[in-house]
Amino acid sequence: MEIVSIDIGGTHARFALAEVAEGRVVSLGEPVTLKTAEYAGFQTAWEAFGTHLGRALPRAAAIAVASPISGDVIKLTNNPWVIRPPLIKERLHVDSFVLINDFGAVGQAVAQVDQAEFLHLCGPEMPFLDDGILTVCGPGTGLGVAQVLRKAGRYHVIETEGGHVDFAPLDGLEDQLVKRLRKAYTRVSAERVVSGPGIVAIYETLADIEHRVIPRIDDKAIWAAALDGEDSLAVAAMDRFCMSLGAVAGDLALAHGANGVVIAGGLGLRLKEHIRKSGFAERFAAKGRFQTRMAAIPVKLITHPQPGLFGAAAAYAQEYTL
Repeated sequence: MEIVSIDIGGTHARFALAEVAEGRVVSLGEPVTLKTAEYAGFQTAWEAFGTHLGRALPRAAAIAVASPISGDVIKLTNNPWVIRPPLIKERLHVDSFVLINDFGAVGQAVAQVDQAEFLHLCGPEMPFLDDGILTVCGPGTGLGVAQVLRKAGRYHVIETEGGHVDFAPLDGLEDQLVKRLRKAYTRVSAERVVSGPGIVAIYETLADIEHRVIPRIDDKAIWAAALDGEDSLAVAAMDRFCMSLGAVAGDLALAHGANGVVIAGGLGLRLKEHIRKSGFAERFAAKGRFQTRMAAIPVKLITHPQPGLFGAAAAYAQEYTL
């Protein structure tokens, strides 16, 4: 059956037609990206997508949103839109829909995309086992974390708030980093370091160590300078970020009892070449008595260009077409 798949973030809302059958995504059409600031709400963006296609939209929707899914009113992060689940059928003229957290959708994509959509980062270069737990984590505006439990050909995605566990400093530099962050946040969670904005505190901490006076710049500028290689301090901050990502991903995998780990998100894609050259792998495996076990876990990056759209469609397929 044909459905509309939607991935709504803070800045953009992406729409695509998808074909689903027997619990799986058969195909995902070309996405259309709309700026949320240019539309009064979800309903008008939905109508704009229909106008773009020049046809009536299917009466089924799969909706991933950057927000916890609870209650009768959902207010999106960094987005003025408000979604009221009890009114979705009436407002969008659909007969059925699923509403899923955006990182839950990423977990659904991890469960269904082909093995060719994964890039090996570290650990044994082998396919994920058919049964067991995959830990999925994605640094972006925050740090998304999910689990995918697979058994006997079926799977279940578990959304978590794992990005909010305490950040554990592992050396003197990270002790200074946590000290800096504690002045602003009191409690320093993993996503204060291992997320896009986290690069700022790392950069400023490194500058303090070298007694440099630096201008206040935002995370986007630091990432651009690091990826271009034009600022050695920014490159050093990126190296440290990758090390911390490895440590946090390893902690999560150990806590989940995972036999595979997936790094997701646009920032992960931008760092894909650098992660493999950084200290990510060493930090991932450095878990004391469990080092041998950690070194045996394959860690991969999901490279599908639209995991949110694909995963939303997968969630619908699991709900309505099995």
